[in-house]
Amino acid sequence: MPVRSLSSSVFIWPARNEVERSLADWAVKTAAERPELVRAGFFGSYARNREGVGSDLDVLLVVTGAKLPPMRRPIEWDLTALPVPVDLVVLTLAEWEEAQGSERRFDRMLRSETVWVFGLQSALPGLSAAE
Repeated sequence: MPVRSLSSSVFIWPARNEVERSLADWAVKTAAERPELVRAGFFGSYARNREGVGSDLDVLLVVTGAKLPPMRRPIEWDLTALPVPVDLVVLTLAEWEEAQGSERRFDRMLRSETVWVFGLQSALPGLSAAE
């Protein structure tokens, strides 16, 4: 979260590499406790290198399965340890597979700009060996 300097009204915001590292560390720790977590990445302004003071981190988690509908899944994941606010999308493996062939704008954006920080590429279709 932002830290206010005592000598000025300027916000100090975490650097991109700190935010990315925090997400990767969170994913490793969380996957040890919750093996359904297959892959974690981010998209949006951080993925496009257009983040700034006040930017939230758009996070994508891919899980083996889920009991809740997509819009309610984020409540099951605690990302408060990350240094910036988070907007979370949680997809099942089946939903991720479906997104690979989809022409929906959001699915195309997820495919093209997600920066993966955790997981095995072999677990997800649509990922090249370079990712």
